[in-house]
Amino acid sequence: MAAGADVVTLGDHAWDQKETLGFIAREQNLVRPINMANGTPGRGATLVAAKNGKQVLVVQGLGRVFMNPIDCPFLAIEDAIAQCPLGEMADAIIVDFHVEATSEIQAMGHFLDSKASLVVGTHTHIPTSDQRILKGGTGLMSDAGMCGDYDSIIGVTTDEPLNRFLTGVPMGRFTPAEGEATLCGVVIETDDRSGLCESIMPLRVGGVLGQVGL
Repeated sequence: MAAGADVVTLGDHAWDQKETLGFIAREQNLVRPINMANGTPGRGATLVAAKNGKQVLVVQGLGRVFMNPIDCPFLAIEDAIAQCPLGEMADAIIVDFHVEATSEIQAMGHFLDSKASLVVGTHTHIPTSDQRILKGGTGLMSDAGMCGDYDSIIGVTTDEPLNRFLTGVPMGRFTPAEGEATLCGVVIETDDRSGLCESIMPLRVGGVLGQVGL
């Protein structure tokens, strides 16, 4: 947030640090998966004012494939959007779907087509090149990609992950890779009246990946 982010979304590691429990209950622009159990601290959606004054709804869901959410992400996200519809209460709607399987993010995109500005996957750490605009006007990208050092194994120095793949026996803790980072993401433009996506492009700046975007 100090670097300029308006909203920070979490995911399946939201509760890895116990300090998160108190912090997320207070922080309005920190969003955890919406399809957690009733009573889970924090919020799964937030409406924020962009720098141009537009109202942007940000929703995060946790996928079911290889994950363990409590409730259905499709119905939970649909309900959040119904309470703050695109083109009425929200000028844009961004859905961060934290998923392992690309099939599930594709399904969510089609499920929300015409109801959201952007449906973008996170979690796999690898940026995809399938960004497009669906028939109803929703932008879709399977994974925005990790922001971090790609001279690594999904952000971790290679020794311990390689050891576990080769032997199956943990020999130490994972250590974050701290080389030059790549900033990865996706950039969209929306229609001022409908809030639907008019253009979408990937963003990759710095580090070892090929540079794409602004």
